[in-house]
Amino acid sequence: MSKKKQEAGTLGDQLNADLLSKLQSKKTELKKQEADREESERLQRIEERKRREANKSFEELLNESELDWKSFKK
Repeated sequence: MSKKKQEAGTLGDQLNADLLSKLQSKKTELKKQEADREESERLQRIEERKRREANKSFEELLNESELDWKSFKK
């Protein structure tokens, strides 16, 4: 039984070094692609928010204002 264990080894031992390095580089590449996609989505949300803000009417901006206009009356 111990002979079988020694022959089997670990998965890392069974894979050759070249294949292991290819898998690790692919993993790194996929992580970078995911980070780039998330950054792109974040920038797109910011741009969309700016467009909505620029297209608001005066009434919408006034309604969103936190100022109490009555306190400025004398």
